[in-house]
Amino acid sequence: MGRCGCAGLRYWLAFALACAAVLAGCGDAPDAVAPASAQREPDGRPVVLFLGTSLTAGYGLPSNEAFPALLQQRIDAAGLAYRVVNAGVSGDTSAGGLSRLGWLLRLPLAVLVVELGANDMLRGLDVGALQRNLTAIVERAQAAHPGVRVVVVGMRAPPNLGGAYVDAFETVYSQLAQEHDATLVPFLLEGVAAVPQLNQPDGIHPNAEGQRRVAETVWPALSPLLR
Repeated sequence: MGRCGCAGLRYWLAFALACAAVLAGCGDAPDAVAPASAQREPDGRPVVLFLGTSLTAGYGLPSNEAFPALLQQRIDAAGLAYRVVNAGVSGDTSAGGLSRLGWLLRLPLAVLVVELGANDMLRGLDVGALQRNLTAIVERAQAAHPGVRVVVVGMRAPPNLGGAYVDAFETVYSQLAQEHDATLVPFLLEGVAAVPQLNQPDGIHPNAEGQRRVAETVWPALSPLLR
């Protein structure tokens, strides 16, 4: 990716500081906690599963303002018979996502959207471990649900981590998508990161308008997989 300008550097500094504060009080997600949207009455529609972090969970917002809920609205408006399950957990790492996957694979999975890795990066975890965890998530989903479509959602690392780390981190997503015939969203926060009016006061998590922009970023990748 291109190197960040001043606004981008300010964003990544705020991102690292805010997340470090959050992570100081967070452990990994529980192994077998079902997302709230998967605990409703049985629904026979095939599932679009969003496995992710606080960015997917819609941290700081009502659940109906998180981008997966906004995508459910688009799915319904298009007359498509799919049910979105938001399995976003604040502070989650790729290892946490992998540990939660077994329960989620019981769902009638049609599409898996994977948004993990930002917390791995902020904790300084090994990029190789991130790659192995994400690979395991995709391969287990494909083994349990042959024909499942996968969307890999990328993140970016702050430039202060060094060029080698940044390149290795960002390559994980494109390589994963290429090797597993998945659709790639290069950067979830495209057009939202470093834009104050699209983020909450912490400068990190999108506000309601920012979540709408995120939904606009993801929809072109998701929509063709539903038709």
